[in-house]
Amino acid sequence: MKKKILAVILSAAMAAGMSSISVLAADDSYNVGICQLVQHEALDAATQGFKDALTDEFGDKVTFDEQNAQGDSNTCATIINSFVSNDVDLILANATAALQAAASGTADIPVLGTSVTEYGVALDLDDFDGTVGTNVSGTADLAPLDQQAAMLNELFPDAENVGLLYCSAEANSQYQVDTVKAALEELGYTCEFYAFSDSNDLSSVATTAASESDVIYVPTDNTAASNAEIINNICLPEKVPVIAGEEGICSGCGIATLSISYYDLGVATGKMAVKVLKGEADISEMPVEYAPNFTKKYNPEICEELEIEVPDDYEAISAE
Repeated sequence: MKKKILAVILSAAMAAGMSSISVLAADDSYNVGICQLVQHEALDAATQGFKDALTDEFGDKVTFDEQNAQGDSNTCATIINSFVSNDVDLILANATAALQAAASGTADIPVLGTSVTEYGVALDLDDFDGTVGTNVSGTADLAPLDQQAAMLNELFPDAENVGLLYCSAEANSQYQVDTVKAALEELGYTCEFYAFSDSNDLSSVATTAASESDVIYVPTDNTAASNAEIINNICLPEKVPVIAGEEGICSGCGIATLSISYYDLGVATGKMAVKVLKGEADISEMPVEYAPNFTKKYNPEICEELEIEVPDDYEAISAE
């Protein structure tokens, strides 16, 4: 009889324990740190998409510590260190400098990058095969650079000199202009690099580029994106068209782009985060994901000002 009573008590205790575990699992909450390099349209959209994806899955069980480095890579490192001290569950590193800081700042906390063009270049990885293999993965915003070169050729077949305007402090920008330069030279263009170190010398470098180029190409470059108005105020009066690497830059100073949806890229990153936080995926085995769709877009206002007509398969960038 005593054995039977003991068995009942043990069964009840085990049931209670299992019930307690189930409640704890249901009540799991997550603290996610977001380090965004700088505020501009593309990065803002990626962050919002990421947050929306996580909120759709976890509701109010997920909280965000969202911080902006205001374009300073050293501030990225400070932000990441604060996330590590606070033992956040996961870090979103939005843009290359943020990813580099996060990869250097922690080997334990899962790190997902977004708005990063080329992970092998950003993390100085030899023979990068698409998977970082550490606590780092994420999404890339790399559009087909040969197709961007082909777009320039489609719109300006008679141009001769193309200026490649970019920030030399951004490794992914250097990668893009190197690749585009090779593609354009195969198409018969003469290309010249016009590198600025930061926003302080952008104006003088852009002025030189505008005076020496028939067309200017600007890659997905965070410094350029944050200062697109400066580029426009120089190139537009000189009647020099700008082909941009992404929609945000194009809306500020470009005439056309082959671009992605940064919001959708952020959503894709958020879905990766859900799998990591729920233990459904090992981040060290998660390959970097790429945007599935690319869209030809044009800036109606600047095209009208420069009297440029684009083919029918280009989509107008909304003024909103």
